[in-house]
Amino acid sequence: MPPIPPLFALPIQSTEGNITCSQPSPRVYLLTIASPPDNRLTPALCSTLLLALDILDHRFDKGVVVSTSAITKFYSNGLDYDSAIKSEAFFDESLYPLWRRLLTYPMPTVALLNGHAFAAGLMTAMMHDYRFMNPHRGFLCLNEVEFGAPLKPPMSSIFRQKIPSPNTLRTLILEARRFNALAALNEGLVDGLGGVNEVLKFVGELQLIEKAKSGVYGRLKGEMWRETVGYLDDHAGSEKLAEVQLEERKRQVESEEKRIVDWEKSKL
Repeated sequence: MPPIPPLFALPIQSTEGNITCSQPSPRVYLLTIASPPDNRLTPALCSTLLLALDILDHRFDKGVVVSTSAITKFYSNGLDYDSAIKSEAFFDESLYPLWRRLLTYPMPTVALLNGHAFAAGLMTAMMHDYRFMNPHRGFLCLNEVEFGAPLKPPMSSIFRQKIPSPNTLRTLILEARRFNALAALNEGLVDGLGGVNEVLKFVGELQLIEKAKSGVYGRLKGEMWRETVGYLDDHAGSEKLAEVQLEERKRQVESEEKRIVDWEKSKL
């Protein structure tokens, strides 16, 4: 496919990156993210992508939104983890508003995964309605178990709600398996394989361009994914619950240790 002139381009603040919007087919809007080296989900990237979604919603005819990456190797490599955990406002003010907007967006959305989608990069793809994956490059993976990061409630609930098999969920979260394109398709992580042309064919076959006309598309999704939307809206409550659970776990550990000590003493 020849280069497509952009409808608009947005710089990603404090970086050399940008997000461009083009129209490969009437009312199909392609958002291409370029934030080297690997499209990490920083506050600047999140706010720029959120702005792009707002512009399409309020300044263009309703259609279908496709997100992809200008970086060959990566769709997104997840959070800038060190920065994310240092900023108390990151989830409330950057990541969760973006995810909620995607999850309840008033048009169909497709994540075109041209390369790797790891951790929060894969979570962002899951917030889309559909996912297409490059059949020749990239893996999908949740690798939090490997670097010791617990999943926050909306991070796990979106997979519970959208993945068909509990076995796939177990493999994804507890084994950090890397799914290639064929495995991802077979396990229901993606809806199809290919690039822009295949996505356009998919959009046409499902008549997705017309789905937003009635005005209820976003509301229907909000109800479908109510659990995850609730977690995104109540981050403070989720964090408080996590703290309570952590304290309870500490008490459990103390109790477990006491049982072991009592057992050891009984053997003397």
